[in-house]
Amino acid sequence: MKIVATIARYLMGLIFVVFGLNKFFNFIPSGPMPTGLAGEFMNVFITTKYAMLVGSFEVVGGLFLLANRFVPLALAFLAPVIVNILFVNATMTPQALPVTIVVTVCWLLVYFRVRSVFQPLFLPSKQE
Repeated sequence: MKIVATIARYLMGLIFVVFGLNKFFNFIPSGPMPTGLAGEFMNVFITTKYAMLVGSFEVVGGLFLLANRFVPLALAFLAPVIVNILFVNATMTPQALPVTIVVTVCWLLVYFRVRSVFQPLFLPSKQE
């Protein structure tokens, strides 16, 4: 399981560094803009520079994963990004859903390797 989690960590790190940097430098051709709500969403996402904010989280999280440093922090950075990608793909662009599912499975594999760090988050708070 350790090897599988390591491979998942490197794969996810590489994916997020490459696609995060693409939000800044646009080196991967994206093709035509989607139509309908997906196109409107992408237009707002890009014109407001929100894509660059998300891209910075992707790059930092991906670099942490590739360096095997601050892995729980990287997972915390990337979890909301992955959830948003899942929701957008599920509701507006379902053709991209398989790649998102692969990234989600990679996140889960890495999470299970370091889940003890997250254990305190799932404990009930103590009343004073």
